[in-house]
Amino acid sequence: MKIGILSRNANLYSTRRLMEACRERDHEPEVIDVLRCYMNINTLKPSIHSKGEILEGHDAVIPRIGASVTFYGCAVLRQFETMGVYAVNGSDAINRSRDKLRSLQLLSGRQIGMPITGFASKPDDIKDLLDMVGGAPVVIKLLEGTQGIGVVLAETRKAAESVIEAFLGLKANIMVQEFIEEAGGADIRCFVIGDQVIAAMKRQAAEGEFRSNLHRGGSATLVELTEEERLTAVNAAAAMGLHVAGVDLLRSKRGPLVMEVNSSPGLEGIETATGKDVAGMIIDYIEQQVKSGGDHDR
Repeated sequence: MKIGILSRNANLYSTRRLMEACRERDHEPEVIDVLRCYMNINTLKPSIHSKGEILEGHDAVIPRIGASVTFYGCAVLRQFETMGVYAVNGSDAINRSRDKLRSLQLLSGRQIGMPITGFASKPDDIKDLLDMVGGAPVVIKLLEGTQGIGVVLAETRKAAESVIEAFLGLKANIMVQEFIEEAGGADIRCFVIGDQVIAAMKRQAAEGEFRSNLHRGGSATLVELTEEERLTAVNAAAAMGLHVAGVDLLRSKRGPLVMEVNSSPGLEGIETATGKDVAGMIIDYIEQQVKSGGDHDR
């Protein structure tokens, strides 16, 4: 098969591993920079061009679209879908997961465990909003933030009110979540492929830090999941319509709580922590889906 990897950087660990996994299975990988693509949208023969050439002959594409290029990246991905190319994660599913507020509303609608979350647009509503999520401490998140950027822990009510007022004064979209103290600065990244959790790791925040992101100095170790945690992760990915996803869970007194569902989960941390060939499992899944005529979306 010819498999397109939608990535802006061929040297990234995840991109390199996917290319290696393709070649090991005698497939032809091609790294495609979505920002260098341009499209001919028509009724008879829609096409995608890059650097003066038509991109054609692809059996499948793997979107590794960065958050900053979601709009254009998903437009390119939709064009591949229009041309009948199998996408392991569809454009609609990626857009659902990238909209943090919408994704939480989808999880809520499916009664999947998540932290109590508040959303408001007016400073007048701050006090009631804080009461609604249980008071301080609270976690305040920019809706557009990634990799822990734009996430603030407000330990007192006064601090929370000040931070929220500042964000709203800047016309920033934020959500306010209860702080799950018993998680101890750790979360669990569950790597979902299809309807299975194929790997999982516990990410522990660095000392003095509450964000467990590996980009922020967190450490990763192998973890054993409960059946409830596995089911929660699979259901969360399905709620977004994602076939490959990184689902971040917190362990709480009331069971696993979903923090985020990532449509382009990195491979380095999970492969290092678990020793599993996650890239190879993604390619194996694509093979099965292309042979069976798998759906673009769930």
